Amino acid sequence: MTHQPEQVRILLTGSTGQVGVELLQTLAPLGVVYSPGRARLDMADAASVRAAIREVRPRWIVNPAAYTAVDKAESEPELAYAVNRDAVWAMGEEACRIGAAVIHFSTDYVFDGKGTTPYVETDATGPMSVYGASKLAGEQALAETGAAHFVFRTSWVYGTRGKNFLLTILKLARERELLRVVGDQHGAPTWSRELAEMTAAVLGRCEASASGGPLEELLREGGGGSPVFHAAGAGETTWYGFAVEAVRLMQERNPEVRFAEIESITTAEYPTPARRPGNSRMNCNKLSERLGWRMMDWKDALREVVSEL
Repeated sequence: MTHQPEQVRILLTGSTGQVGVELLQTLAPLGVVYSPGRARLDMADAASVRAAIREVRPRWIVNPAAYTAVDKAESEPELAYAVNRDAVWAMGEEACRIGAAVIHFSTDYVFDGKGTTPYVETDATGPMSVYGASKLAGEQALAETGAAHFVFRTSWVYGTRGKNFLLTILKLARERELLRVVGDQHGAPTWSRELAEMTAAVLGRCEASASGGPLEELLREGGGGSPVFHAAGAGETTWYGFAVEAVRLMQERNPEVRFAEIESITTAEYPTPARRPGNSRMNCNKLSERLGWRMMDWKDALREVVSEL
């Protein structure tokens, strides 16, 4: 009688969020995915996070969950830090204790957005908002625990489900005659499904190399000295450019529908409680060179997403 190896246990947080929903699908072929709801894993309560990890005893912890209400974070920093830093610290400590590895998602908001070229992983950080500062604190907390981990910084995440810029713009474009969209913030939209597919590919590759053995050294080698990777759509645009292209693609599919005109405005004309980075461009060369994943051009990804709506 042959011994069947135990299936890899994967603990997934935030499984109802944009990226989490996609991860439920992409991680399923790689092992047993546990995705407890808030009653069993509350990211605002580090003790709850620890209890869930001790109960599941996963080999991998995949953490797309985050406090992402950028403007609201300015008035409730304690909650933002509880979710984005303290829960991640607890995750790292528990992972260390059981030899698990953590895949954590972060954001372009860790930078000050003042540059004019795509950020590389080693560029100096300088968040301008509570949200950005809390996400950077989470990256640092995870590193300090000594847990084996990868951090994937991404930007402008959207998809077919959840609350995101694309779905909001397409809804408003049917309801209004004119939309005014910021045109001086530069970056690239990132499809939630591609993030999930990339994550599953990386996890699967690590498992194939580890053959059931320890993950720590493997992840350290994969990171090439730093566990941080940029993972955002290829190419670049502005929020205005994103909106124009999205509406153009939807108009192609629905020629009989009248959509709003879109006008470009400046950040100054659209004040928000939290400051937004002017430059969110991210250089993703390290991701392709070290982990073998090249991100799709944002326009190609957007076309696929619109075709599913």
